[in-house]
Amino acid sequence: MTSNNTSTVQGVVKTYKLFINGAFPRSESGRSLAVKNAKGRVLAHVSHASRKDLRDAVEAAHGAQTKWANATAYNRGQVLYRIAEMIQAREEECVALLCATGKVTPSAARKEVALSIERCIAWAGWTDKIGAILGGKQPVAGPYLVYSSPEPVGVVVAIAPAEQPLLGLLSVLLPALAVGNAVVLCCGGPNPLIAATFGEALATSDVPAGVANVLTGKIAELIPWIASHRDVQGCIAAGLSKADARALELGIAENMKRVTILDRNTNLADPAVLHSPWIVEKLVEIKTVWHPSAL
Repeated sequence: MTSNNTSTVQGVVKTYKLFINGAFPRSESGRSLAVKNAKGRVLAHVSHASRKDLRDAVEAAHGAQTKWANATAYNRGQVLYRIAEMIQAREEECVALLCATGKVTPSAARKEVALSIERCIAWAGWTDKIGAILGGKQPVAGPYLVYSSPEPVGVVVAIAPAEQPLLGLLSVLLPALAVGNAVVLCCGGPNPLIAATFGEALATSDVPAGVANVLTGKIAELIPWIASHRDVQGCIAAGLSKADARALELGIAENMKRVTILDRNTNLADPAVLHSPWIVEKLVEIKTVWHPSAL
């Protein structure tokens, strides 16, 4: 992240790239989208991700997921806490990016950044506790000891809402990462600048390459490919229109992805919903082990 992401030098407007497998490729389609302020001035361009870009990101996530899942829960918590540190260190830049289009006031932007930091810390704390909530010893009839524990489903696509772009992307990204999934984060909306810059921040963070990938573009265009992609095991989405939510639900019927779609009326600032470990219930599989016991 740099302090002049939305500025121009001699009329040159920055074009943000995608973030896939720790690198910054341009979209294979060669397309980009203009981000404008309230007066219609072009602030920057962001890459317009295609089906091929999604496939590349899923492949990168598959390659990184096993190692991320095998890391200790404590270590994953440290990595998520590091994201909170990075956002806090770049608070002024985040506020400027959120306000860039002129549709968010500085006070609202500062509140969103503060809530985003809080969300990172909350999920950093949950990484080594979710197993106790979703798993544990099971009472059964017979001479057996039975234990259940949650395991990540694998590769998860996280679809961020257009509103509150920083808080929104963290709200769908962090739960999936916390339980050991690798994530392809898809961001659209009128102000994807914070998402594109977040990819640049991830490159210098402790998140291993391929564990978190960032695509920008038009969500409606990617949804059919997300739904039909057989190497995507799960999806968490927020802010979808009824049509997009329906298309996602119909598309997964064939390959039985585990999908969480947050209601459009969900208050992203509500910790009772977005800090709850139950939000990851469909992002994990429960593994149960039976062992004979003489007791």
